[in-house]
This record gives sequence, structure tokens and C-alpha cells, in this order.
Amino acid sequence: MQRWRGYEAAPGGWGRSVVTIGVFDGVHQGHQATIGHAVARARELGVKSVVVTFDPHPAEVVRPGSHPAVLTEPARKAELIEALGVDVLCVVPFTVEFSRLPAEAFVHDILVEHLHAALVVVGDNFRFGHRAAGDVALLERLGRTFGFGVEGAPLVAEAGTVFSSTYIRSCVDAGDVRAAAAALGRPHRVEGVVVRGDQRGRELGYPTANLLTHRYAAVPADGVYAARLVRRGGDPLAAAVSIGTNPTFSGRERRVEAYALDFSGDLYGERLALDFVAHLREQRTYDAIEPLVAQIAEDVERTRHAVS
Repeated sequence: MQRWRGYEAAPGGWGRSVVTIGVFDGVHQGHQATIGHAVARARELGVKSVVVTFDPHPAEVVRPGSHPAVLTEPARKAELIEALGVDVLCVVPFTVEFSRLPAEAFVHDILVEHLHAALVVVGDNFRFGHRAAGDVALLERLGRTFGFGVEGAPLVAEAGTVFSSTYIRSCVDAGDVRAAAAALGRPHRVEGVVVRGDQRGRELGYPTANLLTHRYAAVPADGVYAARLVRRGGDPLAAAVSIGTNPTFSGRERRVEAYALDFSGDLYGERLALDFVAHLREQRTYDAIEPLVAQIAEDVERTRHAVS
């Protein structure tokens, strides 16, 4: 898959293409259906498939301070999109100036002049241009003017619930990682670098990897979870994960701490990923060390069962 920074990166002599556009945070089942449809139609037409996405998130530019929790970091999003068979990932820098581009100019500059779209595939709720003034109906009208087709990809739903990034964020925020996984089509992942913590887990017999996550990462609600710890180049490890402020020890800083089962190595400085499998329990405060250690032992066994 080719990766372009900006639509201006399209090479000279670039032919026709099938294009789909969106933030695609999470690359959830709805996104997969839209992108998959674009890839299939491109192959049918004998042209390249192009996914256009944006960085940073448009919300942060249009309404500073409103950046939503991020379900997939840029590198992970690119990996997931590439796995769908896409030919080109075009990441457009989303600036204040770009946000002011009128809908008609958006279509002409990006889809016509640079990407030479033969077909544009979008979700039914697609909006574009300044103040999101453009919709699918306008895109269709402009397509007739400029000579490209438009196909809508229906929203993906299950039991009446439409899968969307907003819905998945709400699941993660509530700690319902199973529902998030159902909508994503895979476990929700949180990534970060292992940094030194208070080392209390080591003193209790359960050394943990303290994960420093991205400031906008969609970290699940406080609680204890069963997860898979993913290291670069290594097999996934079952991990019991504690998220919260460590109330037994009067902690104040919210942390993500993972105890990797059946592992004794050093993880400091490594970049890891946690794929969340199940919520085990809420955070609790213990009056003594012994019941805390007993509870951790139970968490470990439940984790072993959950991820096996």
C-alpha cells in the first residue's frame, strides 16, 4: 500500500481511481464494509483504490479542546486499512484553512484534479466541506457534473445498534470491552510505552508493566480486565490489567498497569499493546495487603480462563 501525505502527493500521470473518504477512527465493521466495497469496485473497474483520511482529527481543529478519544493510533489505523487490500492511503493534514474549503472546492480539488475519481464510495451519513455543508445528494450532483459515480455504503448494525466510532467510544468509556469488540470486529487495543511506576506490584509478587498511553487514547473505564499483551515480534501473553488510581494505596494518578502471566522478563522501555478481552471487576479499596493479594490471585486465574 502506498502512503501519501496530502492529496497533492498523487504522482504525475495518476489514472482513475475509486475513492472513499472518512476519519475511519477504529476501522470498525462499518468502516470495513465501506472500504471493502471501494476495494472491490476498484478491482472490478481495473483502477486503484484510495482511502482519504485526516490528521489531526477534524473535531480538534474545528472545535479546539473537543478531540474525541482515539480508538486507533495513526500507525495502527494504517495497518488495519492496508489489511483490507487498499492501494493508497492518503492522509490529508486537517488545518483551519482546509476546514474552510467549500464543499464544491473540496470535490474539485481532491476528487477531480488530484485523485481523478471514477467512483466515490461513502457512508450514508457522509458530510464534507466547510461547516459540513456537503452531503451525499450534493456529492451525487457534483459527480454528474465532473464525471464520477457515487455509491453509498449502508451503515452496519446489529440488534438495532448502528456501529459507529461514537458508539464504540461509549462502550470503552463504560468498560464494556466485549461490546466494543463486537462492533470493531476485534478486541479494542490500547498502546503505550512501559515506564517505571511505584513497583508495588513487584513487592506483592505480581510485577506490572506501567503503560504510558497517548493523551487522547480511548482507555477503558477504571476496573480490572483480562487482556492479551502484544509485544513486537513476540507471541501474545495473557495479562491481568488494572486501570485506575490504585485506591488501596491512595493513588491520584490514573494508570494502566498490566501483569503478564507466565512472564519474567524486563519490559521497561518497550512499546506494547493491550487487546482487551473482558471486564473482570470494578476497582476496590482493601483494608490490608492480604485480601488484596488474594483478589489479585483470583483476577489472574479469571484472566487465564478468559483469554485461553
